[in-house]
Amino acid sequence: MTIKELLEKRAKCISDARAIHNKAETEKREPTAEERTQFDALMKEAGDYKAKADTMQADEKRTTDLAAAEAELATSRGTQTAPQRANNAAGTAGQEPRTVQLRQSICGDVRNIVLVGPRADQNFANSFRNYLIHGDRAPGIQDALQKDSDTGGGYLSAPLQFMAELIQAVDNLVFMRQIARVLPPITTAESIGAPSLDSDPADPTWTAELAIGNEDSTMAFGKRELKPAPLAQFIKVSKTLLRRSSIGVDAIVRDRLAYKMGVVMENAYLNGSGAGQPLGIFTANANGIPTSRDFSTGNTATEIRFDGLKEAEYSLKAAYRRLANWIFHRDAIKQISKLKDGEGRYIWQPSVQVGQPDRLLNMPIQESEYAPNTFTSGSYVGILGDFRYYWIVDALTMTIQVLLELYAATNQNGYISRAESDGMPILGEAFSRVKLG
Repeated sequence: MTIKELLEKRAKCISDARAIHNKAETEKREPTAEERTQFDALMKEAGDYKAKADTMQADEKRTTDLAAAEAELATSRGTQTAPQRANNAAGTAGQEPRTVQLRQSICGDVRNIVLVGPRADQNFANSFRNYLIHGDRAPGIQDALQKDSDTGGGYLSAPLQFMAELIQAVDNLVFMRQIARVLPPITTAESIGAPSLDSDPADPTWTAELAIGNEDSTMAFGKRELKPAPLAQFIKVSKTLLRRSSIGVDAIVRDRLAYKMGVVMENAYLNGSGAGQPLGIFTANANGIPTSRDFSTGNTATEIRFDGLKEAEYSLKAAYRRLANWIFHRDAIKQISKLKDGEGRYIWQPSVQVGQPDRLLNMPIQESEYAPNTFTSGSYVGILGDFRYYWIVDALTMTIQVLLELYAATNQNGYISRAESDGMPILGEAFSRVKLG
C-alpha cells in the first residue's frame, strides 16, 4: 500500500467518524455508547494509518538523505586534487581516498561511499561488522580493532557511514530536530551562550525638535546557556539474531540505537527539566517559556475549546504565527477533531498529501506521544510556537562500546552508544502554551 493510499484510507476513517459526531449534533443529543465506541475505533484506525504513512515517508526520506550525504562526502573528500589533500592533510596523514561498500544498508541495497582517513577502508568496515557478530573471535579481525579494545569488549570507533546513518536516523525520528534550530556541534567549548532580550525599552515620548527624550531604564538583556549533557543508550541483542540476520547486523544496531536515542530526545525537548538535560517547552521556566505565556481563557477544566485555541493563536505576534507549529498528543487531537468554527466548519484538517502535516487553524500540527494528555484543571495540553526559537546544540563525539562477555550467559551482546545534546527555548514570546481552565 502506498503512502497516498494510506492517507486516503485515513481521510475516509476521519470522515466516517465526523458523520457519527454530526448525526448526534443534528439530532441535538449526546452520542450513544455505541456511537462513542465507533468514533473512538475509527479515530484509532485513522491514527494507525497515519503512523504507517509516517514510517514509510521517513524511510523514503532516509534513503534520499543518505544518498545526498554520500554524494556530498564523495564531492568534498573523494574528489580532492593532490594539492587539496596536501592542504587538508591534518588528521588524515595524507592518505588517498578509498571507496567503501556500505552493505545491507537500512534501505536494503548496496551503496558505495568514498572516505578519507585511517578507518576509511573496506577491511575496517567488514571487520567492524564481524566484530559485532563474533567479538574477538571474528575471522580476519584487524589489529586496528584489537588494539583499542578493553576487557569489556572494547570501545570501537565505528566506520563513518555507520555513524552518519545513525545520526540521520535520529534526525528523522525526532520531529523537534526538524522544526527547531539545530546549531552546529560544539567541539572545544563546554557550552554555548545565546543572548536574550529580557525586556523591551519603554515607549518613546513626543518632544521638542532639539530634545532627546527620556533616558530608558527598562531595556535589559540576559543570557541563555546551552551545555550539552551526556546521553547514553544501552541495547542487548541476541547473538543468534546477529549471526543469522539477513538484513545486516549494522542495520539492526543502527535502527535500535536511533530509536532509543530518538524517543529520549523528543521527550526531553518537550518535558525536560533543564537540569542535566534539555529544557522542555512544557516546563514553565523563566529562562525558557515563563507562565506568562500560558493561555487558558476559553477552555474548560477538562476540554480544549475553539475559543481557547483562538486565544493561543492571537497571543502570538504575526511575525511568529507565519512559521508557527502546534504540538498536541493524539488524545488532544481527538478532542480538537470535533471542534467547528462559527460557520460550522471543522477547524482541524487532516492531510491527504504526502509529506504535508495536518493543519489546525491553517497552521501545521505535530503529533507526539510525549505531549501532555492529562485533561484536568490547570494542565498543559498543547503549544503553538515558532520553533526557530527553540535551539538545539550537540557535541556529537559518538562512541559505541560492545560488551561481549557480560551477557554471554543469556546468549546476548550489549551495545552502549553515547552522545551529548542540549536544547531550550531562547525567546518566550515566540510561544503560547495551551492550558485548561
